[in-house]
Amino acid sequence: MIGAQGRLDELKRRILFTVLLLMVFRIAAQVPTPGIDGTALQSYFHVAGNSLFDLINTFSGGAFKKFSVLALGIMPYITTSIIFSLLTEVVPQLQELQDDSDGHKKIAKWTRYATVVLCMIQGYGMAAVFETFRTQGGLAVVPDPGFFFKITTALTLTTGTMFLLFLGERITEYGLENGVSLIVFAGIAVEVPSEFIQKMTLFQNGELSGLSLLINLIIVFASFYVVSFVEKSFRGVPVQYAKKVINNRVYGGAQTLPIRCDTGGVMPPILASSLMAAPATFASFVSNDSVLKPYLEVIQQSLYPGHMLFNMLFSGLIVYMAYFYAPIQFKTKKISEMLQRNNAFIPGIRPGVKTKEFLDFVLNRITFFSSLFLVLICVLPTSFSSILDANTRLGGTALLILVSVSIRVLLNIQSYMYADKMDSVYKAKGKFSGGRRRF
Repeated sequence: MIGAQGRLDELKRRILFTVLLLMVFRIAAQVPTPGIDGTALQSYFHVAGNSLFDLINTFSGGAFKKFSVLALGIMPYITTSIIFSLLTEVVPQLQELQDDSDGHKKIAKWTRYATVVLCMIQGYGMAAVFETFRTQGGLAVVPDPGFFFKITTALTLTTGTMFLLFLGERITEYGLENGVSLIVFAGIAVEVPSEFIQKMTLFQNGELSGLSLLINLIIVFASFYVVSFVEKSFRGVPVQYAKKVINNRVYGGAQTLPIRCDTGGVMPPILASSLMAAPATFASFVSNDSVLKPYLEVIQQSLYPGHMLFNMLFSGLIVYMAYFYAPIQFKTKKISEMLQRNNAFIPGIRPGVKTKEFLDFVLNRITFFSSLFLVLICVLPTSFSSILDANTRLGGTALLILVSVSIRVLLNIQSYMYADKMDSVYKAKGKFSGGRRRF
């Protein structure tokens, strides 16, 4: 069917389907949560300016500050997925279940159940936080606070997150790329024009100097270039396969095992950002009459992005998460067993345990440099923006997600185009069409 209609026709359908579902996501992000005064909420955030909730607002595509039904975004599902990925490496029973043919379906079902529980907790806490918001004139953001509002809001936000998960699964099945990644990408991408307009407005009003604006643009474009270069970089490990003769053709010989230079990807910065936002989130849940409130406010102010303490803790967490998550992405034990089953070996390295040790050694060296790269990308742009007094919502984590997802989408599009080209070449030679087709 694909050969008859062409790969390009399927590619067009997938692109159209992806764009339509992303449009549905953007429309749903504008639907407000019941019980919220939209005018008071807009006035509150306009006066409050930048806050520690900007990261959540960026990942949700601006839905958080509008307190729409998608205010939680897809981050609860990402958090639970990461937790189960880590548990499968620690708990032997989950590891055996993951290796089973139908085990991953059970783990996916448990991940969804855990997402519902986490969304209910976060939704209830978010409703409690928004009940405390008031404008300068004393107007409450939530006109009718209470237990009924908290429960209704928690159910609404949980439903919104599960609806996003449904959209993501449909995009994964019928679209171009992993749906969850594209939803996060779309949420960040829609903030880029507003960020650019905000910077130009500050420049026109004289609140931002031309030099600061120019340096900020240079930092953003340089970060894009560096991230795109590293994301497409691989470390090739030579592998020798045993030669076989099949139908007068020789198969095997020397090949290369590619290892991504940025093995952990965007997960280490996302995990580190979530852990860094935990104290601020906990502080916002504590009432103003509590004894712990003054101490928590000091911690909250010390952990603002760009401050020295934040940069040190954030860098340490990124390095730790990079070393923790890289072996999950690149399983050296399974790869060594696969090479041994296929009669392959690394030149100079004995198959089996020695191959695993060598791959672990290579992976640790790559992870060291990739963790330094993640620290530089995630910390330096924010630090320079703070020094230049040009704070931006598009930090290093957002840049990593934008570039990595864009590269994967382009690679998928190129694969369809190359497949269509190969089909047309073989059709021209009559190999796949007609009564005398060879295959």
